[in-house]
Amino acid sequence: MSPTTNQAVTMFDLLSEQERQIIIALMQRLLPDDIATQEDISDIEKARAEYFAGEAISFDEINWK
Repeated sequence: MSPTTNQAVTMFDLLSEQERQIIIALMQRLLPDDIATQEDISDIEKARAEYFAGEAISFDEINWK
């Protein structure tokens, strides 16, 4: 383990169980949410179907102002 990891583990071990739960909850909030949900997958499938059906809007057709 790196020195920083060792320091974090040592500090974590000094905490009470309740304090550890707080730290774990905080760490979970800081991690990226990159897991696709079933809703995400459904939306992607719908978007792909629209794209292949020619229903997609061109980038140039969007009024960006």
